[in-house]
Amino acid sequence: MKKVTAFAPATVANVSCGFDILGFAIDDLGDKVTVELKEEVGLTVARIEGDGGKLPLEADKNTCTVAIQAMLDALGTPKGMEISLEKGLPLGSGMGSSAASAAAALVAVNELLGKPFEKNDLVPFAMEAERMACGAAHADNVAPSILGGFVLIRGYDPLDMVKLPVPKGLYCTLVHPHLELKTADSRSVLRQQISLKEATVQSGNIAGLIAGLYVSDYGLISRSLKDVIAEPSRALLIPGFYELRETVMDLGALGSGISGSGPTIFILSQGRNTAIQAGEASKAVFEKIGLGVDIYVSEVNDRGAYVQTP
Repeated sequence: MKKVTAFAPATVANVSCGFDILGFAIDDLGDKVTVELKEEVGLTVARIEGDGGKLPLEADKNTCTVAIQAMLDALGTPKGMEISLEKGLPLGSGMGSSAASAAAALVAVNELLGKPFEKNDLVPFAMEAERMACGAAHADNVAPSILGGFVLIRGYDPLDMVKLPVPKGLYCTLVHPHLELKTADSRSVLRQQISLKEATVQSGNIAGLIAGLYVSDYGLISRSLKDVIAEPSRALLIPGFYELRETVMDLGALGSGISGSGPTIFILSQGRNTAIQAGEASKAVFEKIGLGVDIYVSEVNDRGAYVQTP
């Protein structure tokens, strides 16, 4: 085997109350990476499609090659590889774009080398790509992109991940308004200190959300999708956010929140019909204020990144 193509899905990080510790994967929307062995040692990015020419081809600046190099360093085995990336995710969207590229690259290389690593073991290599891309080696996007489903990052020293169950019929609507929101800007508005009361409320909500996922209690999931730490500051950067929330809750959605650092908004629903209706209503909210929007509806993806057969 000299060439492998892998796909990795988009992800929603934070999931309201799970700020920096929780994420889940989306179906069908993501990035595709093809890796081909070559004789000359070293990594090269041959082409990138779908990025509008914005992503770097340099091996030390591209999330695909940075992640692959971290894996090869761990193996102690220099290799020559040529990488092609097909971006299916918009940049700076809050859908885990950089994470999906790294995840797909790692799954492809792992297959190419005879699977020296389990899927769980690939996450730290993808975290190194995130460190290069945004300055922090966080895992709440890369872990669900690789593993699928909901993933809780319990701790980082050492890395401790817990894959959570996905209730049957849980759908996500992603609402991507056509505005640019840089992660640095979203981080800059966050408060550096919170009150004991806020910490207690947030802890109760994340515990309730995880319990709701385990016992498929949609009412508990709905009551727990509340963020009192990051969302109050970040929502001000997304026009129409609170009107959208009120509208989709009236339609029967379980809840909504900011995906990652935004501007994409996620909506969780029980059943596809409600998820579609929530998307249509969200589109109307943004069109009313003069913003174009892309809508994606899918079940929560429990598969994660995978090798595509020729």
